[in-house]
Amino acid sequence: MSDSAGKEYKLNIDPRILELLGPNLYTNIYYVLAELIANAYDADAKNVYIIANKDDIRIEDDGHGMSYEAGDIDNYLNVARVSRISEVDSLTKSGSRRKMGRKGVGKLAALSVSANVDVLTVAKGEKSGFILSRRPEKGNMLLPIADKDICFEYINEHGSAIVMRSPQYRLHKTLSAVKRNLLKLFPLVNSDFRIHIIRGNQSEVIDGFDVNVMNDLSTLITLGKDYSHLCKLVPKVFPAKHSELVLPKKAVVIPLVMNNNQGATYEYSLTIEGWIGTYKSTKGRKAEMTDFPDNFISLFANGKMGEFNILPVVGQNKLSEVYVVGQLHVDIFELSELSDMALSNRQGYKSDDPRYQAVMDYVRKELLTEILKKRELFTDLGKANKKLQKIDSLRQDEERLRLAMDSFRKKASESAARSIVGLGANVSSKEIQAVVEQSISYNSPDLGLKSVVDSQKKKILISQTYPDKPFSDIVYQMLLHNNVPTEDILYTNCDDEICRVPEGVGVYGYLRDFFVESYSTQKIFVLFITSENTKRSWGAVTEVGASWITKIDHKIFNIYPFRPEHPLNDEQQWQSTNRDEPTKGELWMIRLNADIFCQKIEHVCDVLGYEKHTRKNNMRYLETLVSISDNI
Repeated sequence: MSDSAGKEYKLNIDPRILELLGPNLYTNIYYVLAELIANAYDADAKNVYIIANKDDIRIEDDGHGMSYEAGDIDNYLNVARVSRISEVDSLTKSGSRRKMGRKGVGKLAALSVSANVDVLTVAKGEKSGFILSRRPEKGNMLLPIADKDICFEYINEHGSAIVMRSPQYRLHKTLSAVKRNLLKLFPLVNSDFRIHIIRGNQSEVIDGFDVNVMNDLSTLITLGKDYSHLCKLVPKVFPAKHSELVLPKKAVVIPLVMNNNQGATYEYSLTIEGWIGTYKSTKGRKAEMTDFPDNFISLFANGKMGEFNILPVVGQNKLSEVYVVGQLHVDIFELSELSDMALSNRQGYKSDDPRYQAVMDYVRKELLTEILKKRELFTDLGKANKKLQKIDSLRQDEERLRLAMDSFRKKASESAARSIVGLGANVSSKEIQAVVEQSISYNSPDLGLKSVVDSQKKKILISQTYPDKPFSDIVYQMLLHNNVPTEDILYTNCDDEICRVPEGVGVYGYLRDFFVESYSTQKIFVLFITSENTKRSWGAVTEVGASWITKIDHKIFNIYPFRPEHPLNDEQQWQSTNRDEPTKGELWMIRLNADIFCQKIEHVCDVLGYEKHTRKNNMRYLETLVSISDNI
């Protein structure tokens, strides 16, 4: 049969269903495209062409096409006919791919975009075409399209085309954004299955997983050997730590006991493959991609997107989750002998299905936690790198200040000497003083670097031992509460990496370079945390000695029953805190010592120029950090 004459296209469904489901089945043009691309994949197509024209959106593929005489079109129009009943039915005609379609309603996807959709197909030269409509004019009979009007732009002997006329939705204005959106929903592309995006004389081809996605990542975990190659695409921002930030792992296998469609109970292997990572930065990533968020964890089965984002379900609303992105593949979700767990619009899964719950538990308790730890490591490494750069810059400034000081001394003394010689032998002391002051004033601009060096230094050192970290943390929190910036504090056991000395830089070397041997007069204010642990720590003893030699101002926060001794300023009142056990146990203060604690913190702020809180406010905040007793 070579022409449309005599061909009838009967829709095997109540037409009212089309009117009800058509506009509501899908809520986004890209979900529709994903369904149509999946249909092309199931037809063993090697190429899919998405063509954005002025008045329509056309999807062409070079798959097998549909033969009217062979009954392919009759099967196509049998809407909601289950296409996969057993594993035998799970493969495409070529036998090389697993079918994505199952429910048989994906063909209605285009009706969510257009009220009338042209369906054109050719199989071994035999053309057929009809108009799929939300409101068929003759009940279940669809209008045929004459052979002369069945035209394709990119295919010849076999394939199909879906033409969505006067579409209600449009593709993004830039093809690169269309490409990114499609990759989020349909990543199963390679040299055997390409997606072409075309608008006018512009085109984009998707023939592999978008390298740019991996290039934007800071951390990555892959599951299964099919995804381990992605690790090579992640930039080595910190080469020495790359193996900790990027990790290929085996696929995760979870045993699961379930009933099949016949009611028999079997143990199945739920296998999770894919990848999860975190972006280096989210800055500027939303400039083009407005259709979907950039942070998501998607679920796929047989290469087809089943749920775009499970992150709101498995996440804990942590700020770091904004960097997370991932695509997980769980093919058992589409195992034909098990019940269909996908929602009708292919935009989610039934949440009470044990397969879904098993995946959620694993991602929530293990996978998400692991990738966020890697993200935390990346953040710490970044902060450490910035601190190293800052220290290098400070060392350079220190060297420039040293040269400037030496130059100042030389120029000032030479200038003063020449002026004095010019005055003659009989010169009064006032005249000599005036000449020296004039020389100093003239040469003093060389010392402008001093303020720059001073401004970049740490202002406060919390000197402590690790066993006393709980008390040191209280001092640290009180400083932050009183508007002391974290970058002004040097605290070697701090949880915040900003306060620690960078990896590879010793705390004593830092103090020597920038406070002992420096030409800058900026001193560091030391807060000593003393206890029975202090005398056991050589580091703490060294810091005490260094502060005495350099005459650094300091305050003492002591844990009873230890008594601070010389060279600390033991004549001045120190703050005293109690501990239930000598070296461990809960900390507590009597109200008088709590007040002294606040007084010392406030004094530090006064000396260094920080905007402190009132005593009442500080006492109230201190009570949230440590127990305060009214009994002596």
